[in-house]
Amino acid sequence: MDEKAPREEAVATPDKPARTALGVLALCFVLSVLGRGLGESFSVFLLPISEDFGWDRAEVVSVYSLGALSGGLASPLIGRLFDYSGPRSVYSLGLLLFGGAFLFAAHATQLWQIRLSVGLCVGLGIALIGNVPNSILLGRWFGTRRLPTAMAIVYSATGAGVLVLLPASQVLIDHLGWRGAYQIFGVTALLLLLPLLLLPWRLLSTGLPHLARQTTTDVPDEGWTLANALRHHAFWALFATFFFTAVGMYAITPQVVAYLIDTGFPPLQAATAWGFSGVVLLFGMLGVSWLDGIIGRRPSVLFSYCLSIFGIFLLWLLQWYPNILVLTGFVVCFGSMIGSRGPLLTATAMKLFRGKRVGTIYGAIAIGSGLGSALGSWSGGLIHDVTHSYNPLLVYALISVVVGMIPFLVVPALRR
Repeated sequence: MDEKAPREEAVATPDKPARTALGVLALCFVLSVLGRGLGESFSVFLLPISEDFGWDRAEVVSVYSLGALSGGLASPLIGRLFDYSGPRSVYSLGLLLFGGAFLFAAHATQLWQIRLSVGLCVGLGIALIGNVPNSILLGRWFGTRRLPTAMAIVYSATGAGVLVLLPASQVLIDHLGWRGAYQIFGVTALLLLLPLLLLPWRLLSTGLPHLARQTTTDVPDEGWTLANALRHHAFWALFATFFFTAVGMYAITPQVVAYLIDTGFPPLQAATAWGFSGVVLLFGMLGVSWLDGIIGRRPSVLFSYCLSIFGIFLLWLLQWYPNILVLTGFVVCFGSMIGSRGPLLTATAMKLFRGKRVGTIYGAIAIGSGLGSALGSWSGGLIHDVTHSYNPLLVYALISVVVGMIPFLVVPALRR
């Protein structure tokens, strides 16, 4: 009996860290569902807010652009805050900003108030509970090999959030108006703050012991600083990929529901159809990460770009053939690839610039995504207002996506 007990303990002990790692993954997923889902729900609020205030498309979409810009520019600061203060402070601040911002927006009467709340504060809230802190925390629990799969699951939370919150937002708007919907969003975020604070953060922040040992032995700190990274071509290649891809994708995304309504689909059907992209996004994320292990990173990324390009073509085709078949093809091809490259780009950055400052460096790279999202969404709205057509917008998005994949064709660090 005495000899058997230690063996049983040795077998049972690894289960607890494994369960904790899965718990961390689930936490990051839920936070991403909340953050990205509430952020992307703006596409449903676009028309009601425009009609209520009489603002043109570019003015309203500028709110979405400001959110993307503020979150992107804050990414390195959030990475640094995570490095020094830990996940509890970062995530709690994010939920607090969410709650206050939506409650303030529910009583807004001027454009600057919507920009401040739904734009600036919600954008910062998304970043604080989003990809930068999640990537760093998951890196402590899953390591370099498993990180792409873990990040694919968390990135797919965007799709889960869209699937749940876009139709829910439309239902709330239909029954309570957009102000009532924002009040519910704000109260929900504040109610979630208390259970978040009560989580065992000392345990969740630690990471797997063997990964901590690897950090000091097998995978040493290579001395990367932000200044050194800024002088490396791989930094700017990843930055450019994030930037141009975001321009192309987010020139379209905020206006998808409005576009579908203009082509003849009822509002709830349009919101539900685009919300269904959340289902296919999960398979897209996991599928691209699976391909990464089978055919390699570069072919997997290029394949995802091809699907995005075909999805834009199908969206253009909906103007002449507004039927369920073409709509389904668009949702599957374009929707499944939104952010599908994110886990692979994140894993690439975490591997190239590993060390004590990886959070700050990855946050700086993520600025490209924020800037691209802001420019894409704002310029997309402006193009529509100036031309009164979606065709120039789709051409603009197509060119941007093509430019976004060029680094994986020509940059040595990304081709390997």
